[in-house]
Amino acid sequence: MPPNDPHAHTASIAVDASPDDAFAFMASGRLQTHWALGSWDREHVEGDVYRGTSLWDGSDLYVRVTGHPELRLVDYAVGPDPDALRRVVEARVVDRAELGHDDGGSVITLTVWRTRDERPDSWARTFHAFQTEVHLIRGRLDSSSALAVGRRAREASDHGA
Repeated sequence: MPPNDPHAHTASIAVDASPDDAFAFMASGRLQTHWALGSWDREHVEGDVYRGTSLWDGSDLYVRVTGHPELRLVDYAVGPDPDALRRVVEARVVDRAELGHDDGGSVITLTVWRTRDERPDSWARTFHAFQTEVHLIRGRLDSSSALAVGRRAREASDHGA
């Protein structure tokens, strides 16, 4: 989908993680800090609401994360005010076996819908951000990447770094 779609952007990626593991990762408000460019340094506010810092402008962004495990669907209600969040982002996890591929992995799809007040430049940026975020997600979920990152971290701590 090109950045000029007026209503929604999607981005998807295949990962090695099982559908259940991928869903758990996507449904974690805390772990979003590792991939959501608009909500970095995530902290828990209360209940299912989290706050993060936008890497674009440093503003606070609140997120209510609602997981639907039976569908492997996660709704993200977002906004600058925790009392006025809009459900405009979702993540869907599909078992690759359901798509006729080798089993054991997943496809994760992010979708964001454009609000009436979204500026054209911000909307175009969102397209590119989603394309980047799915790669951040895969980097965190794929076992070979996770093992490599963990090994490097252990080696660094062993050498006093």
